[in-house]
Amino acid sequence: MNFFSTFWNNIVQVWTTGVLGTGFGAIAASIVIVLCFALTRVFIVRQILNVFRALARRTETDLDNRFIEALVQPLRFAFVLVGFSIAVHATGIYEQTDSWMGILIRSMIAGTLFWVLYNFVEPLSLVINRFLSKLDTSSTARETLRGFFVRIFKIIIFALGISAVLQEWGFNVAAVLGSLGLIGMAVALAAKDVVSNLFAGITIFFNRTFEIGNWIKTSEIEGVVEHLGLMTTKVRRFDKALIVVENRALTSQPITNFSRMTNRRIYWKIGLEYRTTQEQLKNIVAEIKQYVFENEEFETDPKRVSTFVVVDEFADSSINIMLYCFTKTTKWGEWLRIKEELALRIKEIVERNKSGFAFPSSSLYVETLPFGQPETFPVAPKTRRKTRRTQKVAEQQTG
Repeated sequence: MNFFSTFWNNIVQVWTTGVLGTGFGAIAASIVIVLCFALTRVFIVRQILNVFRALARRTETDLDNRFIEALVQPLRFAFVLVGFSIAVHATGIYEQTDSWMGILIRSMIAGTLFWVLYNFVEPLSLVINRFLSKLDTSSTARETLRGFFVRIFKIIIFALGISAVLQEWGFNVAAVLGSLGLIGMAVALAAKDVVSNLFAGITIFFNRTFEIGNWIKTSEIEGVVEHLGLMTTKVRRFDKALIVVENRALTSQPITNFSRMTNRRIYWKIGLEYRTTQEQLKNIVAEIKQYVFENEEFETDPKRVSTFVVVDEFADSSINIMLYCFTKTTKWGEWLRIKEELALRIKEIVERNKSGFAFPSSSLYVETLPFGQPETFPVAPKTRRKTRRTQKVAEQQTG
């Protein structure tokens, strides 16, 4: 009997002591409380969000709806965190494990708050976008700058959140950051490329050198910008290959931005045959000029562009007409179509005026050879070949 009594007392003692001085009963009760909060969080959070959404529908802006959507995940986690804190305090676990349980709860609270701030960056970036829309910036430029600010602020908030959590656990973040000054020179030397790329990216952003979707060309690359980051820029070449370029490499050389063209140029030298008469030249030039100035697809405003159709030069094998004009469109496909139509019309004009296009040629005139007439190459006279039978007959006669 004493054995069973002793055994039962041991069971009760283990049940009461539990883990780290917390009984299994208290642990089980806390688990039940946390599970109840976890199972009901979806329903309760949905009801809270429905109230917020109803209030947001009364406003005309979409900004408040985005803030509400940013709260969904942190609010669900916060509801479970509340249940966890209630369970810890209600079951007495907090008093028994105050040395680390309180730190854990405070760390999760700090993490949740910075999670909310992290999610709020996207809606707040729309405010920046609206401010930029009042300036003389394109939609792609606004989107690029907005993405830049979003990445910068997210990195800052994430770093501050990690610092807050570490500080709860006793890490002296200020002392750690201060100690970095002792090795600052080594870090600066190791990270000089990173820093230069970062500042180069900021320079590209604020100078609006190019934007996502722009067609750019440098001494080494040419293509369409697909991504503009803090450290690198991704350019898709016209053969569909992707090039990743460091930002500092782009700011250290001239960049041609074809997407910023106001008009596309056509610059030709049209070579006509030298037999073309003066009257024919005048008619051809006049008709080409008439076609260009009367076609609405060409920009002919002298305040914007220069347009020339003139007899330019007497070349080695042709009389050249210079055609210098601009199209209104900057799209490559449309520009090619307009240029093709112009070429066909010029061919028609030249042929209708009974002229022709010249091609490169050269003539060699020889008046007197410097060393007199050359000697003729001596050729041996033809001899009849004797056959073997004729030779045999001759030998018999002489024999």
